[in-house]
Amino acid sequence: MKMMRAMPAPKKALFLAAAAAVLFVGTFLLSNFLRGADRGLLCSFSPLFSRPFTGGADVRGELALALIHYATTSQVPQQLRAEIQLTFDVLRRRAPCNFLVFGLGRDSRMWSALNAGGTTLFLEEDKEWYELVLKGSPSLRAHHIKYRTRLDEADKLLKGYRAEAECRPGRADGVAGLRRNGGCPLALVGLPDEVYEKEWDVVMIDAPKGYFPSAPGRMAAIYSAVVMGRGRRGEGQTDVFLHDVDRKVEKAFALEFLCQKNRVGATGRLWHFQIPPVNPNQTSSGSLTFSNECISHDKGLHCDFAYLYNLFRYKLSEESLLLLLLLILSGSLSVMPFLSPLLG
Repeated sequence: MKMMRAMPAPKKALFLAAAAAVLFVGTFLLSNFLRGADRGLLCSFSPLFSRPFTGGADVRGELALALIHYATTSQVPQQLRAEIQLTFDVLRRRAPCNFLVFGLGRDSRMWSALNAGGTTLFLEEDKEWYELVLKGSPSLRAHHIKYRTRLDEADKLLKGYRAEAECRPGRADGVAGLRRNGGCPLALVGLPDEVYEKEWDVVMIDAPKGYFPSAPGRMAAIYSAVVMGRGRRGEGQTDVFLHDVDRKVEKAFALEFLCQKNRVGATGRLWHFQIPPVNPNQTSSGSLTFSNECISHDKGLHCDFAYLYNLFRYKLSEESLLLLLLLILSGSLSVMPFLSPLLG
């Protein structure tokens, strides 16, 4: 007689009911996340799913964890839907890639999942917040770092960097160049080795804090992102996203270093830049200052969920998991049909 080990019917029914409830309640709670907006996020899936995933169970696991997290919490990402869409479009094209994010937040699981199979690294300056986020999301790759700048010094840094020889283009190009450029107050030095050992394809600047005088401000993050992009040795450009451009310092440093000529997208309080690498034949002595490079073109412009998790991880493909995640993030209530693989 063939022996089969099966879950008791009442228990199985309970788990299936729980699975349905998780997805339904999760989407209901998150339906305020850009409710009533267009369906652009969902309509843009096809190119994403036409690209094969290569991460296997690890990728499925990461997507499953993010899916369960957002389906069972009332917290939603800190950026607006249109802003997330702008970055998602780039990650859809470039993932899996090297993705550097300045700041930890309620959207960190989302960014990591949308780059599943790639390297997503978070840098956070608030020690208490860093520990709190990692306590709830221990799988995130993150480092606590310190900055050498203060927001109330932003004007002085902007006006004085031209006099600092170590801050000029060509003197610290590339990630490795930053590491040894302590002479420039805007260069991010003393960071963990992991930061300097990779070239970053996509950079999101949504930290550090920049809304009170003694806060670090985002001046060094902006400057250093440009240096990384200019010194890129790999193929392609560096996509840089800067949030909170409605604030004076973010806008001023973006126009000075990232440059209006490199801006390729904008929505809400998020600007998207593509930083091209410097021609390897260009010498540092022949480089223009950041200001001249910009001004010459800009002219001042401006879950007991273990059972459910295993079902997601081992029975659904990466594409299906990512689709479910994005459906939940978009606030759609039409996720019930996607339970059919679990019931089979």
